[in-house]
Amino acid sequence: MKPLYFILFFLFALQSAFAQPSFIDYQRTYPTVATALKSKEDSLKSQFARAGLQWPAKQIYIRSFKYDSQMEVWVRSSSDAQFKLFKTYRVCAMAGAIGPKRLEGDYQVPEGFYYINEFNPKSSYHLSLGINYPNASDRVLSDSIKPGGEIYIHGNCVTIGCIPLQNDQIEELYILAAMAKSQGQDFIPVHIFPIRFNNRKSFEYLAKTTKDNQDLQRFAIKIKEVYDYFEEKKKLPLIFINKKGDYVVSNM
Repeated sequence: MKPLYFILFFLFALQSAFAQPSFIDYQRTYPTVATALKSKEDSLKSQFARAGLQWPAKQIYIRSFKYDSQMEVWVRSSSDAQFKLFKTYRVCAMAGAIGPKRLEGDYQVPEGFYYINEFNPKSSYHLSLGINYPNASDRVLSDSIKPGGEIYIHGNCVTIGCIPLQNDQIEELYILAAMAKSQGQDFIPVHIFPIRFNNRKSFEYLAKTTKDNQDLQRFAIKIKEVYDYFEEKKKLPLIFINKKGDYVVSNM
């Protein structure tokens, strides 16, 4: 039995030696993230406990409302569960106007359906999370040569087309996203809407702003379908993009 014992011990030790660090552990090697985790992790655990949520969240969903200057973070513990609202952050500055981003240098915050495609622990804006603008829809509908790019959710409360938060807020969001990625969520959706559609003042502003622009009206109506679906079910629909670049929402 002894030879077998030593073989198993050796294999376990070898596996441990070559084990890959988790994503959050890798992020922890950066000073800004390490400091954020030290100051925020216990607080986030307590906030989750008070809200009756499981820590850490296995999946998160981010949605932002341009005119209302708000960003929501929703969480759930499994793919079958409904999302539950964890927190609403105040977006502390806004660039551009109602409507999607279509050109480099237009200072527009994109509108549409995206996901986090970059974690930047060495950002010039404290910490930042990149979103995948231009997506497949934007590549059809935006300027074919210079659609723009490098859109982030970041700190420092300044913007020329990104979504800025206060530094303590981006620290929380960055930790939540990194934890979710460590739990296996490679696709973290970020939906950016022109307004909060259930806010009467915001809806009136949208109607006034788009009354002479049928393209903006159609765009707003289409992305409202995703907002309405989520409001009813607290789950996300399947979203496709057709050859014209339009979003197509499936209720399945």
